[in-house]
Amino acid sequence: MSTTAVRPAPTRRGAGTATAALLAATLVTFLGASAAPTPLYAVYQEAWGMASSATTVVFGVYALALLVALLVFGRLSDHVGRRPVLLGAIAVEIVSVVAFLAADGMSALMVARVLQGLATGAATAVIGAALLDVAPALGPIITGAAPVAGMGLGALGSGVLVQFAPAPMRLVYAVLIVLLVLEAVGVWRAAETAERRPGALASLRPAVSVPRQARRALLVAAPIDIAVWALGGFFMSLGPALTTDVTGSHAPTAGGAAVFALTMSGAVAILVLRTVPALRVMLIGAPVFAAGLLVLLAGVQAASVGLFFAGTALAGFGWGAGFQGALRTVLPLAGPHERAGLMSTFYVLSYLALCLPAIAAGVATDAFGLTAVTDVYGGALIVLAVLAAAGTLAMHRSQAKAAPAGAH
Repeated sequence: MSTTAVRPAPTRRGAGTATAALLAATLVTFLGASAAPTPLYAVYQEAWGMASSATTVVFGVYALALLVALLVFGRLSDHVGRRPVLLGAIAVEIVSVVAFLAADGMSALMVARVLQGLATGAATAVIGAALLDVAPALGPIITGAAPVAGMGLGALGSGVLVQFAPAPMRLVYAVLIVLLVLEAVGVWRAAETAERRPGALASLRPAVSVPRQARRALLVAAPIDIAVWALGGFFMSLGPALTTDVTGSHAPTAGGAAVFALTMSGAVAILVLRTVPALRVMLIGAPVFAAGLLVLLAGVQAASVGLFFAGTALAGFGWGAGFQGALRTVLPLAGPHERAGLMSTFYVLSYLALCLPAIAAGVATDAFGLTAVTDVYGGALIVLAVLAAAGTLAMHRSQAKAAPAGAH
């Protein structure tokens, strides 16, 4: 008997809420694990003699592996179901965390990062699609808030464990393994939310998938999405070094606190603005993001801890607003069978922005110094934010003009 006609089990409201909560927690764990090594970079550098720019390479291979996973596995759950893909992603993530536990040099660290990138890429696409299955209204909000909250909690939690708990290079990974195993059990017991469809093997062919009706929205959302994730990549790779320059503190919690300030203020923005129309959210996010960067850069120049963290938090609020607005503008335009493919495309754009500028900044830092590179990097992101605001305003005006005609 063919399995292509298997349909998802009907989901009760309570069961759907529980599934959405499980998916959100799992997404937080995956992104928390991605940020967990950030406060450890200084420890790795001291223990293994890594160059400062090596941190961006280690981070970059993670993001590039994530892109490969998105391109190859991003649409697979539209054909074989959400649960098998997510369980496979969790299994690979556990293997990657075990590799972190056993790492004894940069080569081993890069292997762990590649495995982690593959797992996270597969997981983000399938979780985003599954959330739209079980919670169409809240799905984009959770998909926006969970990654930024996860990165903030992962960076700060890791920093606390590294600084104050025993086994600084090991304990955080042991905690992550426990969380992932518990979530795997929950996913195993959850009902399938997607209908199986033919074409699973064909879906593995790398391709981006943007439905025609979503193309203009994606084009408008792209500048702010690129800007916010480029800032995230900078903070997750060079953030601890920049925080040390500004604060004079080498404590692991300092770098973790900077990432936490950026990402958690982003999560707050997503929650506060969740009922505001998507285009208006982007119109709020872009100027706030640019203003935050200006304050942050002033803090770097003046070596002012207060300005630095205030600017980081303000830019983080703009990050959350911009990212949420982009998600809510683009993703609802996809049909059920197009969700995972469009989610993959969106994350391909996001993670290219996350890794490539950060790698370039790491290389430039060796030649020009971190402060100079930060100034140029921040200035470029401000320009992107201005472009995003202009494009969003134009789209908002065009929709406002079309609304009366469509009402007749």
